[in-house]
This record gives sequence, structure tokens and C-alpha cells, in this order.
Amino acid sequence: MTQIRKTLHDGRCLILAALAIAIATAAAQPVAAQVQKRTFKLYPNPKFIACAGVQGGPTPTASVTVTRGSLADTLYISGKNFQPNLGFDLFTIQRSELLSNGQVNPNFTNFGQAWYQTDLQTDAYGNFNGTIKTILLDQIFGFDPDVKLAPTQALHVGIWFDDPNAAAACGFNVNNPTPFNGQHKAGPNALISVPNSTTGLGPLCTKPIRQGSTYVCNIN
Repeated sequence: MTQIRKTLHDGRCLILAALAIAIATAAAQPVAAQVQKRTFKLYPNPKFIACAGVQGGPTPTASVTVTRGSLADTLYISGKNFQPNLGFDLFTIQRSELLSNGQVNPNFTNFGQAWYQTDLQTDAYGNFNGTIKTILLDQIFGFDPDVKLAPTQALHVGIWFDDPNAAAACGFNVNNPTPFNGQHKAGPNALISVPNSTTGLGPLCTKPIRQGSTYVCNIN
């Protein structure tokens, strides 16, 4: 009987020791730090970018930096090499027209969920700067029970020609404007972010998680 008690005692000790090691190991695992800042560029829409820049000049470029805040995030966008005094409208959107390599997606259908964020205007030198403060990284979403739209994230950033006529020389039909300005009579997309080559998600997602064969953005 004494031997049995000793065996049981030793067994419990081994189990407790194993649990202690497991807990200590788990505690020692590094916790992924929350991404506090995300910087990415917008890619030109090949069909219409020539109308955004100066003929014979460099291709227009735009860069976005989003900084996480305690209650709201801050997005800063800057652009250069555009035509002077040209107006744009900035949206956060669900889907990009471009692939991760910047080429047009042949299977693109529409931009999906879109949120109007701000106007942009180039100066006399063809540059612009803009700032917005709102929910952006990971948790940006919209929903509409009236049309049974479930919570849908808009993880891309893009800018549209404010004036349809500004893109007419590149083949845009000014009689069929897009809804991407306050009057719902804008031109086409000029520059836009591209999806991650692995996850397929837009750059406003910093915490992608795999669900089956696809990825979603972790909102926790």
C-alpha cells in the first residue's frame, strides 16, 4: 500500500511539474505587438493616370501613413507630380481594381462598400497633403440593415478625379460619371491601394487571420 501511495504521489508531482513547465513556457512566448503605424503607397490606375499628371513629366505618386490612436486613427496622405490645381476625392473602399502587383484585375466587378472621407486639391506645383481622423486600422466597417448588408470592412484607400472632364482625354465618358464625390458626379479612380499578395486584404488590415481558404481581418 505504501508503494502504491508513493507511486500516486510521484505521478501527481510529475503532472504538476509538467503543468508548471507548460504555463511557464506559454508565459514566455512573445506576444505580437499591435501595429501602431502603417505606411503604404497608392498605385496609379493605368487607364487614367496620364490625365492626372503633367504631359512629359514624372508619374504622379501618393503615399499614405495611418497612425493608430486610442479612440480614432489618423491618416495622412501626400501626393506629388500631379497637374496643378486638380481636385480629388478620397474614399476608403472594400475592393481595389488592381492586383497586388499594380496591374488591373481582369476579374474586378465593383469597389463594394465605400466611405467618403475628404477632398484633396493640388497646389500650384502639383502637390497635395491631407489628413483625416477616424476609425481606420482593422476595425473600419459599415452596415445597412435596410438592404441586409452585414458589417463589411473597407480596408483600401483610393482617390478619384473630382471633375469627370479632367479624365476625358484618357477616354472617360463624362456623361457617365461615378458617384465618388459630394455631388455624385465624379470622374474615375486615379490611384488606389493594392491587396496583400498573401492575404488578399487591403493595407488597413494589420491583423489578418486565416479562415478556411481565405483571410479576414482580426477585429479583436
